[in-house]
Amino acid sequence: MESSTQTEETGEGQQVADQARQKVGEAAEQAREKAQGLAGQAQDRIREQMNQRSTDAGERVGSTAQDIRSVGQELRNQGKEGPAKIAEQAAERIDRAGTYLRDSDADRILSDAEDFGRSRPWAVLAGAVAAGLAAARFLKASSRRRYSDRQGVSGDGTRRQLPASGAPATETSPTAQTETARTPAGVR
Repeated sequence: MESSTQTEETGEGQQVADQARQKVGEAAEQAREKAQGLAGQAQDRIREQMNQRSTDAGERVGSTAQDIRSVGQELRNQGKEGPAKIAEQAAERIDRAGTYLRDSDADRILSDAEDFGRSRPWAVLAGAVAAGLAAARFLKASSRRRYSDRQGVSGDGTRRQLPASGAPATETSPTAQTETARTPAGVR
């Protein structure tokens, strides 16, 4: 009788475990579907934003092209045919770029960027190097300022005495600092 009770308990335990696995699987599937839905919504929003921004940029670039055309016309009116022709060519190229940005959707822009990167990896590498150098210069310049602020050095090289309390900082000249350093200990 104990054997049949243990078998029934084992069977019931197995059934409960199977039901638990099934529920966990269903919950995981629901979570996966919800995550995919949210990811799809996020991608749609990003595409929408990219489409709007590229259209706005295209309109600004088109406006710039029109301004350059006006400059070219003014140069032509002044009898400067060579510079006027260069301005007109530049305006035409800029206008084409503006039209591309205005008329292209996010998928086309990304596809064209990928194609450009595949066909001209050296250009992408050069752009990345230039961006890295610009970022390094920016960080270096801003870190000097932050370091100087922390150390109490003003922009003209004089050292500010940092206040111990809330009193304002005073500046000392470099010569006053060296005179203090040259005097023997305890003598003023």
